[in-house]
Amino acid sequence: MTLEREVLWTPKKERYDASTMAKFERHLHKENNLTFSNYNEMWKWSISDLEAFWHAISQFFGMRFFEAPQMILRSKDMPGAEWFPGAKVNYSDQVLSHSDRLSEQIAFVSISETFKRKEISWHDLKQTVASVADAFKKMGVTKGDRVVAILPNTEVALIAFLATSSLGAIWSICAPDMGHVAILDRFKQIKPKLLIAQSGYVHAGKMIDRSEVLKKITTNLKSLDKIITVPVITDGFKGDVLWSDLLTKKASFDPVPVTFDHPLWVVYSSGTTGNPKPIVHGHGGVLLETMKQSLHHDLTEKDRFSWLTSSGWIMWNAQWTALGQGACVVAFDGAPYYPDMGRIWEFIAEERLTFFGAGAAFFEGCIKAGIHPKDRYEFPNLRSMGATGSPLSGDAYDWIYQKVKSDLWLAPISGGTDLSGAFVLGHPGMPVRKGEMQCRALGNAVHAFDEQGNNLIDQVGELVCTKPLPSMPLYFWGDEDGSRLHESYFDAYPGVWRHGDWIKINKDGGSVIFGRSDATINRKGLRMGSAEIYQAVEGLVEIRDSLVVDLEFLGRQSFMPLFVVLMPNAKLDETLRRRIYEAIKLQLSPRFLPDEIIEIDEVPRTLSGKKLEVPVKKLLLGGASEKVVNRDSMLNPQSFDFFIEYSARKTKKDNP
Repeated sequence: MTLEREVLWTPKKERYDASTMAKFERHLHKENNLTFSNYNEMWKWSISDLEAFWHAISQFFGMRFFEAPQMILRSKDMPGAEWFPGAKVNYSDQVLSHSDRLSEQIAFVSISETFKRKEISWHDLKQTVASVADAFKKMGVTKGDRVVAILPNTEVALIAFLATSSLGAIWSICAPDMGHVAILDRFKQIKPKLLIAQSGYVHAGKMIDRSEVLKKITTNLKSLDKIITVPVITDGFKGDVLWSDLLTKKASFDPVPVTFDHPLWVVYSSGTTGNPKPIVHGHGGVLLETMKQSLHHDLTEKDRFSWLTSSGWIMWNAQWTALGQGACVVAFDGAPYYPDMGRIWEFIAEERLTFFGAGAAFFEGCIKAGIHPKDRYEFPNLRSMGATGSPLSGDAYDWIYQKVKSDLWLAPISGGTDLSGAFVLGHPGMPVRKGEMQCRALGNAVHAFDEQGNNLIDQVGELVCTKPLPSMPLYFWGDEDGSRLHESYFDAYPGVWRHGDWIKINKDGGSVIFGRSDATINRKGLRMGSAEIYQAVEGLVEIRDSLVVDLEFLGRQSFMPLFVVLMPNAKLDETLRRRIYEAIKLQLSPRFLPDEIIEIDEVPRTLSGKKLEVPVKKLLLGGASEKVVNRDSMLNPQSFDFFIEYSARKTKKDNP
């Protein structure tokens, strides 16, 4: 057995027999007379008979239909698949259906540096959502209107989201630490009617005043009818209505039936050019995906679930997978390293979490900090742990089992904002192998392809999905002819989804992700297009041109160098470096600060003038220079020489 296939944990039979996945298997045997000898057989059935599989998911989880579907899948084309035509559903109706049965149980807990600890029962959650929805309705919000928020991960965001979706309005959220340019690049595309914003927040013990940023945003969002504020800063930003005024109205919960493919939310995943992609997902597709994913997370109403996430990451949306199964979601809003890296482990112990997830960078940070959580805290309730955002190294697997808890199911996942779900993830009945994700998701026809579209086993290739999923984007907002959607996922392999990750899948279905295969920036799980960084950097008078790449190394921390071409007489001194950092920090987010800034003479470009980000990235990740780029297709082939020399120097420095 090679080191990479080393087994670190094996589930006990009784644990798997009690799991949601095992119950689903028994359901398939009873209702469909299906029996599988192993998971891979079950996976192959799920992708070969899509209609039967997704119908079984809707049955098993009790999908609530206001009107029943005419069929399961009308077309298998990608893009263009039509799921559950004729069905009427509502996301909020499905999630809050637990409130009558679990009435006094706690649905949501917020641990916030700004507001301390709050908890809300299922009964109160439903009543508050009804009150806020009624207020939104009186403000003129109707089906199809956009409601946006600039909020942290607290109960305010959850309540506002559920109220919005209950009306058939469309939700979108940005994290409060994002710069005004990045937020406007997102929200201006969808022309929102309503904005909910918090005037400030506490982070690492310091009050962060967002008043001026919010003034810039609201001044430039001309479509807004109303602004609702959560006041934190005295004499800070003030809107038309206080959030607290929306919470106490007596109103009935009256969700609006919408078509299966009615837009639920707009999320953003940046490409390398242009504005962030405003991705639209539907009520029904998201519900089905979260139901299916709860099998792979083994979630029930007995769980206390937390995923360490910003509200600007798709994991904010994904945490409601647990809420949809009646579990209690516990959200942490604050600096995870304050007062030290032990804070989150203290939080896990205090809140008696059964499932905790975080970005891979968090676990790597704990390793670097040299902390041993099990020496300081006890985790008797903690049964499962997840990771995503970037590849989790084998060393991190070892650290979790040695320094956190030995009897623990570690189930990293990999998917993305684009499909609001995971391609590869965990299975509660399989062994955990070092550095490896356990399986491909049910219903997801995931493969590794070479450049010619051949299927690869035990070789690194492009992560593709060859059959449609209910949670794939309905469309991009404003992409009238669908060309941008097609270019984003279907250009490389016609009719096949190319996700933009390098993946190796073994014969057992286990997999390893090797980072992005395109030029998208991925910092601690949050993705942003390089175009947004260029907009911030090249807005400085001293910068003529720039190029940025994000290098994700398996088993090592990612590294993001920024290369800049200066204007005549400009100098890359500490003053200019600080101004570059400040521009990125203010306009985008501190998460996207480069690890190094390097002066170059010119940016490599294609004959059509496009920046050669992917070839530079491949070169710096160890690719041979003659293979990563065709110099005959370059406008300025000599410009690539610098990067060859830089790559050699960096390799020598990293491997002395």
